[in-house]
Amino acid sequence: MSDFRYFDKLTDLDSESQYLAKRASEWLDNAYAPYSKFHVSAAVLLEDGTVVLGTNQENAAYPAGLCAERLAVFSANAQHPGKKIKKVVIVARRKEETVLTPAASCGGCRQVMLESEKRQGLPFEVVMLTHSNQWVIARSAASLLPFAFTKTNL
Repeated sequence: MSDFRYFDKLTDLDSESQYLAKRASEWLDNAYAPYSKFHVSAAVLLEDGTVVLGTNQENAAYPAGLCAERLAVFSANAQHPGKKIKKVVIVARRKEETVLTPAASCGGCRQVMLESEKRQGLPFEVVMLTHSNQWVIARSAASLLPFAFTKTNL
């Protein structure tokens, strides 16, 4: 079985993923992206149905900013300790546009999701729009980072 499932339209996704994409899309205006003008939002679904949202937060000293995925995952882990993540949905758009644009998680975000997945001992799905304008559901964060650096490397 493949680690990835592809869908041509948002409406082809399961209802849970559609709902999370809608929530994340509504949250895009909360991004702080004055430099890149590229707004990213992530919705994290916890096992009890709680949804935690995050957006990218830029800073003039670029490394000091934070990606939406990391903000949402860290917030979920900090605010809801012990609750497992079930799914993460990532959406993006350019500031002056209304249509979603493709955006894959950066390596740092993939590492954070992978470690959250390892810590909870259960994989979670990651959903995003690909550069071919297809929605993809990854079966696990680990599938996004196949040669991961983990605590076993230390």
